[in-house]
Amino acid sequence: MARLQIDKLDTKILQMLVDNGRKPFLEIARECGVSGAAIHQRIAKLQATNILEGSRALIKPTTLGYDTCAFVGIYLKEAASFDEIIEKLRTVPEVTEVHFTTGQYDMLVKIYARDNEHLLHLIHDKLQPMGLMRTETIVSFREVFSRALPVENKD
Repeated sequence: MARLQIDKLDTKILQMLVDNGRKPFLEIARECGVSGAAIHQRIAKLQATNILEGSRALIKPTTLGYDTCAFVGIYLKEAASFDEIIEKLRTVPEVTEVHFTTGQYDMLVKIYARDNEHLLHLIHDKLQPMGLMRTETIVSFREVFSRALPVENKD
């Protein structure tokens, strides 16, 4: 897949949005020395080319009572069931990420639970009945950091 080219203005806009996704377009325009309309057009272009995918609020799971974070490695019974399993995983709100992987797992899932008992319920009563061969779970004690990738212009 060819990488889309972004210029210095796009890079500056993206970095400002990474730093503060709620920054007003007019403030971005002022700092970039261009019109508000230009910023709207640039952001629309970045969204249309899938460089920028919307914006969202990040909520700390522990503030909502989800004290356990785990990564579940999934082994499928049948490789042809990928799409079916993905759709079933979408119905479990505690599953926040699903990745196709290389190596020992067919998929790696990030899941949040209120506690270990809730995690056990999710794995045994929600995930296993989906038609999985087996799972392996790694519990995270604490997320040390999470960050966006650096926005760089290669010009």
